[in-house]
Amino acid sequence: MTPQKGHDRLVTWQLRACFAAGLSAMYAAEVPAYSTLVEVSSEVNTDYVTRRPGARRLGSLQRVTAERHGAIRVGTPAELAAVADLFAAFGMLPVGYYDLRSAASPVPVVSTAFRPIDANELARNPFRVFTSMLATEDPRYFDAGLRTRVQAFLARRQLFDPALLAQARLIAADGGCDADAAPAFVAAAVAAFALSREPIEKSWYDELSRVSAVAADIAGVGSTHINHLTPRVLDIDDLYRRMSERGITMIDAIQGPPRTDGPDVLLRQTSFRALAEPRRFRLTDDSIAEGTLRVRFGEVEARGVALTPKGRERYDAAMSATDPASVWSEYFPSTDEQLAAEGLAYYRGGDPSAPIVYEDFLPASAAGIFRSNLDRDTVTTEQDDGSDSRYDAEWLAGAIGRHIYDPYALYEEASA
Repeated sequence: MTPQKGHDRLVTWQLRACFAAGLSAMYAAEVPAYSTLVEVSSEVNTDYVTRRPGARRLGSLQRVTAERHGAIRVGTPAELAAVADLFAAFGMLPVGYYDLRSAASPVPVVSTAFRPIDANELARNPFRVFTSMLATEDPRYFDAGLRTRVQAFLARRQLFDPALLAQARLIAADGGCDADAAPAFVAAAVAAFALSREPIEKSWYDELSRVSAVAADIAGVGSTHINHLTPRVLDIDDLYRRMSERGITMIDAIQGPPRTDGPDVLLRQTSFRALAEPRRFRLTDDSIAEGTLRVRFGEVEARGVALTPKGRERYDAAMSATDPASVWSEYFPSTDEQLAAEGLAYYRGGDPSAPIVYEDFLPASAAGIFRSNLDRDTVTTEQDDGSDSRYDAEWLAGAIGRHIYDPYALYEEASA
């Protein structure tokens, strides 16, 4: 989206649409298979709506096809606070707390998601970015010596131009900016997440990789980047099949709830496997060598109705089974009417025909996607002296100086 002549101001959602489109174009240039993913996603959505007249109950075709979520990783609370300042200019606020260290496939990060919180803003452009921060204080991953060196490395880098952040704060406070200033601001924001071509210190990157490939991707390089950019589809099983038919290697499974005949709930995700991307490495003798890394992948998602806390308890119980699909009907009814009547899912005004779409994430699915795309990952869990307990939602909110919205409170408000 670009400013049109005669428009002297772009408001928050328009800037957000420009930002999402700009990141999408940049990521497509960096990861060509992403273009295939977007193309197939659009085909799946069009065909699905054609076959199913009621498909728009979870969002218009225009919204669903334009929808994206991004994922980035940072190393420190200061970097996360800077991200919060930048995203606020696009009307994207921190929602939810996710501890991926406690997932079945643990990853040494804690996360939040920056997204719009108002229903009208979500309808106009629902762009969201899942943002993870390295848990350097967790002794299960970082001993004292490595922690000191990681923190020193992170303290030396600057992810964002201070002038960009200053402009973002002004735009956030003003709710928009002059149309003439918008293209340069959005372009600078997009460029901040481009994949760096600077050489990577190979010995340092390799040392961090022995702790975790995610740790290396965060603290082994001098910048951050879009790790994946995720389109939304209405039939993720069809998408998985079509991508495989095009010769794209997908991960082994779709993460999240099983496919059932009942209403879609929460979030289902899958991806094509991380591709080998050319990177330059600085060796111990200071020479530069060409190599590759596999850290970025193409994720896709299907969203369903948001579950209440009671519904989430049922979901967790069902997912703990060896084969969740075989027991799903024991935990969840097969219609929206029953879900509403039993208080398991959110509907506007309690109307089963007006489901509230789940706008957030599932820690187990996020960790599963991360780990499914790693050639290997190391998790050290023997040492647990409790010193990592500081990483809770309250601490994270204080670290970035912002209120972190509770997703359930937002859904309750929407349902009322």
